[in-house]
Amino acid sequence: MTARLDATGRPGLCSTFCRELLEPMPGTAVVASGWVLVEQPGPWGAKAPTQSHLDPEFGRAIDEACKKADVRFGLIRSPGRHPDVVERTHQVYVASTRPGRTWLLGGAVADPAELDELDLDAVSRGDVDAVTESLPALTAVDEPVMLVCTNGKRDECCALLGRPLVKAVAAVAPGRVWEANHLGGHRFAPTATVLPFGTMHGHLTADTAVGVLEAAARGETVLTGLRGRSTWSKHGQAAEIAVRQLIGELALDALSVAGEDLGTVTVVHRDGRSWTVPVTSAPADPPRPESCGKEPFAMSILRAETPVPGDVR
Repeated sequence: MTARLDATGRPGLCSTFCRELLEPMPGTAVVASGWVLVEQPGPWGAKAPTQSHLDPEFGRAIDEACKKADVRFGLIRSPGRHPDVVERTHQVYVASTRPGRTWLLGGAVADPAELDELDLDAVSRGDVDAVTESLPALTAVDEPVMLVCTNGKRDECCALLGRPLVKAVAAVAPGRVWEANHLGGHRFAPTATVLPFGTMHGHLTADTAVGVLEAAARGETVLTGLRGRSTWSKHGQAAEIAVRQLIGELALDALSVAGEDLGTVTVVHRDGRSWTVPVTSAPADPPRPESCGKEPFAMSILRAETPVPGDVR
């Protein structure tokens, strides 16, 4: 399969290929037990932590430190126009996505470099007290927030499809949706992450995005377009969603991934039930582009088989 061309003779959007091929989304979320986000207005390059008005040395250092701690670092900015050269504070969000230790903190810092004091290992293990002790500017945020990828320098789909989505959701839920520099999975654009739970969603519309945000406020998720919860490995994400689809479970903290072994994943419910889920990986057929402008290739696609109930614990 070669890249199809649009009416202008250019390769089509990667998200169009993805929709037409009905590519499954479960198991495609990023993997991170926690998230650290800092507001940085102005232009973003493809690698925004080092290609923005954020100090590039700081951006590189905190991005690397977050990766070592199994934490996702990113830049956010508010919808619409935003002056980027005036003195201002920067909104910060820090989240733990682990069931039972799910929380969201927020606050404002005068200088993003203040995040050097943040205890990233505490973020990773979900220790909210240690996190707030390391950066007292952070306080509890009661309502979930949504991040929508809009970085056109990273992928064309994110700008064309993400920015209108942010505008539409902001009109309904002002202050609860932010532009994000990179969430992975451009071909699922418009794509979003909801914190503190770390659920990632693809092919959103204004209505479905608002529905996802409203569900998160109830501690629930929406199964349509659910890519996975970043807490789990990609195999774990696919397995957890398969169990949700089987039993209709929407409560976010009702299920946990208890283990993985030789192509199977064990998913447990807080009521004691458990399931073994076979998860397989196979080359995409036909091949498809991972991102706009790239050649199609046979990327690996995960598929979860029917969960097998285990003994009640």
